[in-house]
Amino acid sequence: MRSTGLQFLVLLAIHGGVFFFPSESLLHEEVSALMALKRDILEDPLAVLSDWNTLAGEPCSWFGVVCSKAQNHVVTLNLSRSSLKGFISPELALLSSLQEIILNNNLFFGTIPKQIGMLKNLAVLDLSVNRLSGPIPTELGNLTSITKINLHYNGLTGYIPAEFGKLLNLVELRLDRNRLIGPIPGDISSVCTCRLHNLSMLHNNGNDTHFCHFPRLKIGDFSYNFLVGNIPSCLKYLPRSSFQGNCLQDEYTLLQRTPQICGFPKRQGAANGTSRQSSKEPKHRKLQQPKWLLILEGCTMSLFSITVVATVYIKCKRKPYIQLPWRRNTNWRDHITISIDGEMLKDVSSFSREELELACEDFSNIIGSSPDSVVYKGTMMNGPEIAVISLCILKDQWTDYLELYFHNKLVDMARLNHENTAKLLGYCKQNNPFSRMLVFDYASNGTLYEHLHYGEGCQLSWFRRMKISLGIASSLRYLHTELHPPFSLSELNSGAVYLTEDFTPKLVDFDSWQMVLSKSENNSDQISGGYSFNSLVGSSERQLDIQCNTYSFGVLLLEIISRRHPFCKERGCLVDWAAEYLQNPDEIGKLVDPELKDVKVDDLAIICSVVSLCIDPDPSRRPSMQIIAAVLENGIDISAAAILKDSPLAWADLALASL
Repeated sequence: MRSTGLQFLVLLAIHGGVFFFPSESLLHEEVSALMALKRDILEDPLAVLSDWNTLAGEPCSWFGVVCSKAQNHVVTLNLSRSSLKGFISPELALLSSLQEIILNNNLFFGTIPKQIGMLKNLAVLDLSVNRLSGPIPTELGNLTSITKINLHYNGLTGYIPAEFGKLLNLVELRLDRNRLIGPIPGDISSVCTCRLHNLSMLHNNGNDTHFCHFPRLKIGDFSYNFLVGNIPSCLKYLPRSSFQGNCLQDEYTLLQRTPQICGFPKRQGAANGTSRQSSKEPKHRKLQQPKWLLILEGCTMSLFSITVVATVYIKCKRKPYIQLPWRRNTNWRDHITISIDGEMLKDVSSFSREELELACEDFSNIIGSSPDSVVYKGTMMNGPEIAVISLCILKDQWTDYLELYFHNKLVDMARLNHENTAKLLGYCKQNNPFSRMLVFDYASNGTLYEHLHYGEGCQLSWFRRMKISLGIASSLRYLHTELHPPFSLSELNSGAVYLTEDFTPKLVDFDSWQMVLSKSENNSDQISGGYSFNSLVGSSERQLDIQCNTYSFGVLLLEIISRRHPFCKERGCLVDWAAEYLQNPDEIGKLVDPELKDVKVDDLAIICSVVSLCIDPDPSRRPSMQIIAAVLENGIDISAAAILKDSPLAWADLALASL
């Protein structure tokens, strides 16, 4: 009777659809965790998560999901190099059987969820090359099965958790290229040298945890952070390069940051070993020489100096100065001496090459290049990420004219202060090795060109494109009409527009180096006596540059709404293609990117009318950017209320803007 009743209950449960085997019940919970991760991903340009649908098939067949055959649980989550942008969901802790989390080379931002520390079976955690910030959760010290932790190339801050010392199975630990501070939790003596930085690391939760407990660690990289103190003796079997680019005070280290970057007083940096020579000075102090020998040396040097001066005077007197007729040759510019006022750059910060080399990871992080310059990305201590433009030119090719133009360009850029222009943070001027560099703050979301032509169209919604367009117009109005004298960009195109996380545009004049060299070739025969910036760039030439910027802005608007290149060998010139549609109001819809949704017809009409004004063949008929910006701002609404009303992704845009 009891057996019959049990069979009846089983059949009833199956018929009602509420019966699950134990393994399936756990899998159902894991599906909820995966769907939570999908909801926290704001952008999926490669559509890798398109099959993450509970109605489309088994979750174990979803992209990046691997399940165990025996128990049917998720054991691996691998979404590496998928261009995903969003947050890492705390619900991943529900994947209790998970052994590998591989999310490297994406655009995840926010903090690392502390709930990951609940995954007792996790062996691999790879979150490298993302945009994660905040401290490393101490809860990761509970991952007793972990063998690999890779967090390199993020924006993580705070101290290295001493709880990592409990990870006895750890074989690989990569924490390089972050903003971590404090000491490396090694043996007690190394931690004590930096007790002022983090006293709690000695007795954290009553446990003596430090990295000298690692019995299996083979790979460890702590480079390019802001770590201080000494390297634990138990970790000195690692390559010295694993500790470079920090603020460590240890003779074992190499290529450490300067005391100024680390925030040390100069004397303290030297005393603590930042300057290697000072730590060895007592051992190599020179013996004090006898006084009679010092006097003899002084007399000898004085007699030698008098002899040299007398010889030069006699030769100059015998050979009168002869002024040769002026004759132009290919190298005549190299011999012109131009007086440069040292006060010109008094209000512009100066960086040494060593500082920028450490900030830019030995100048290995290249984010752009041209025949005239290379652009590097770097990170300063407790400061913004930076973009460093380095001029590709040899010292013997650098003339006095170029030096004067370099100074004037710095002064001109230093006066720019607008939310839609990149801010000049400083410069580097060094002769050994020869270096001329500009340092800007860095907009971390890439260029508009990359988003338009290498990303997916869904990344740039209509509202985002309008926001970018209005931001560029506002910046040009500021540069052209609110600055005196006006400022013009040497090249205005989608590659000169950098985007922040919330898609705020930042105009950067990275092509200014090319203009510097061209000015040297075109204007060097005009050099005579003292030069000012106004004489280097005449008013007529400046007005022509402004009109060129206006024309380029019209072309850029076409590129933004159509996602077409300004010039393509197969399609020809963008302006020529758009001309017939611009002249017919009923045809302007054909200018729009076919993949673009939620296009507002009124906005499109205003954009097209502005484009027609900007690309007028007669430069004198092109309106000023003050008028153009006003037309766009009065006609296009990008307020929060408008976004919430018409855009399904509005909450994501607003969330990014509030970060």
